[in-house]
Parts: sequence; structure tokens; C-alpha cells
Amino acid sequence: MTASKPSKPLLTTVVGSYPQPAWLVDQDILKAKLVPRIHAPEIWRVAPSLLQEAQDDATRLAIRDQERAGIDIITDGEIRRESYSNRFGTSLSGIDLSRPFIRKVESFEIPVPRVTGALTRPGPVEVADLLFLKANTNRGVKITLPGPFTLSKQAFNEFYPDEESLAMAYAEVVNQEARDLEAAGADVIQLDEPWLRSDADGANRYGIEAINRALEGIRSTTAVHLCFGYGFVMSAQKPKAYAFLSRLADCVVDQISIEAAQPHLDLGVLEDLANKTIILGVVDLSTNEVESVDTLAQRIRRALPHVSPDRLMPAPDCGLKYLTREAAFGKLQALSAAARQVREELGLGP
Repeated sequence: MTASKPSKPLLTTVVGSYPQPAWLVDQDILKAKLVPRIHAPEIWRVAPSLLQEAQDDATRLAIRDQERAGIDIITDGEIRRESYSNRFGTSLSGIDLSRPFIRKVESFEIPVPRVTGALTRPGPVEVADLLFLKANTNRGVKITLPGPFTLSKQAFNEFYPDEESLAMAYAEVVNQEARDLEAAGADVIQLDEPWLRSDADGANRYGIEAINRALEGIRSTTAVHLCFGYGFVMSAQKPKAYAFLSRLADCVVDQISIEAAQPHLDLGVLEDLANKTIILGVVDLSTNEVESVDTLAQRIRRALPHVSPDRLMPAPDCGLKYLTREAAFGKLQALSAAARQVREELGLGP
């Protein structure tokens, strides 16, 4: 598959999430849970009978903020999700959420679902979210899904013969969801695969196969996002290279989304991905401080010796979920202005 090119050089986008309002979510409880793998209803401040209406209102705010900030390809902010992955992951049959397995990650103890039977998808999970987004914007829209490799790392396997079989089973159900999202009009379908960099051996053995199966038959623009973890809640000391990144040249995905601002990534690796559009993280999410337009413009320029402007999409490093709303909006405004500045410097229009 050839890379899907943006409609103009240096088109801006977000990775996925936007901050949920404090009147909707208790941020202290959310941060204490890190990234929930099972249901976490205690994070919601609104009564269950009013929750959908409240989520609708907060989603409209997230959409408007992205539009006002000047972002070209937007999401619904993942406002309805407790984490980027558990809305989809907990919707499947074949998992036991009543007696979660406790997995330790750094200093956190994280309950994860047990896979006790064949994974199946009872029905669409995110189609209604996508349709709501499309009904509330005229901009290009992206919908995000947890990738099969990452889903397999966020569960405890008690059914499949090995980890590869588990990942491929997740790929099947992700593909079913992606097909429904394409039919509903998604411009971009993105798989979030942060765990590819955490298990290089598994990623090399079956990561590409799982991604390709998850996106099999999809004609919409596709993306895969890799990162080192939310900057605001994970270690500030991040690697300067992805162990698996260059392998993604061999997968069917059109766009590769990578974190490059906080870890100061060596961008020479982008030359190995000449057949892909690069969604480049240039906004540091480890702090609420809003970088200057000049700082973000310089981060964009760093990539230009390695990737042409028509294959480069500036973005935040990761989801904006853990920032303040003021900081998230300010960072997106600066991102849009920086992309415009660099386009004008290159004689590519505003």
C-alpha cells in the first residue's frame, strides 16, 4: 500500500484524547489508576442517568476547542473513554472482568481482564462516537482503536495457546470494528500500539502480522501510533530511539504517529519510512507549560532533512488527556501557528 498523503503540506492533527472537564471526571482518581484496563466507573462525577448527555456536551467542547485552535484532522477527544483502550477492550466476549489479574507496572498495580474464552465482538463499540463527531464538525475526522498487540499485553491469557494466538484473536475483532468505522465514514482509522516498543521480541515476531490483520480490507486512511507513555504520568527519562520503528515500513498502514518532542528522538530513522506519512509529535506533554510557536516550528524543521513536507503532519507527542484544558488548548494553538509559519517559510502557502 502506498502512503496516503495529506491534502496540504504540514497538515496538523491530534493523536487522540483531549482533557475531560473536571465537572465530568475526577482527575485525581483517574491519575491514580494510571490507564484503566477494566471498568473504572468511579472516575465519573455525573450520575449514570445523566452521563451520556454530559459526555455529549463535553465532546462538543473538545471538538470546538480543536477547531478553534486550528487543527486540521480532529477526534472526539475520547471524552467517553476511561482510557484509550478499555472502552473497546472491555466490550468483548471471552473476558472475565469480575476477577481481574493484578499486573505491576513501575510503581502501579493495575487490574487487567482475564481472557477465559474465544474473543468475540458482540457489536460495534465506537461507531456511535464517530457518527456524533461527524455530525458536529466539517473537518477531517480520525477515530482511534487500541491495537491488537497492545490489547494482548493488557490482558491475562488463560485460553489461547500462546501470546501470538491471543494477539491475532484481538486482531480479528479489531478488524471487525475497523470495517464498521470505515462504513460509517471515518477519514482516518488509527491503531494505538504503545506496547510495540515495550516488547521488542514479540513485536518483531508477530507485531506486523497482527497490525496487518487488524487493517485487512480497510480502504480509509490508516495510522498506527507509537509512544513511550503519557508524558504527564510516566517517567521523564525516555529513550531516544524506538526499537521497532523501522519495521513498520513493512506494514499496510499509511501513517506512522510517533513521539519525538519529550524524548528528543533521533529523526534519522524517518528515512527508513519513506513509504509512509509521518505524524510527528512536536508538542511535549510532560508539562502544562505552553511552548512558543518558534520552539514548535524548530521541532518541525528538525524533521525536514529526513521527510518531505507533503509527508509530514505535526501533532502532539501523545494524547492530551492528562493536561489542563487551558494548556491543551494553548499547545494546539501554538502547534497550528508553528505549522503555518513553517509552510510560509517554505513557500507552501499559509
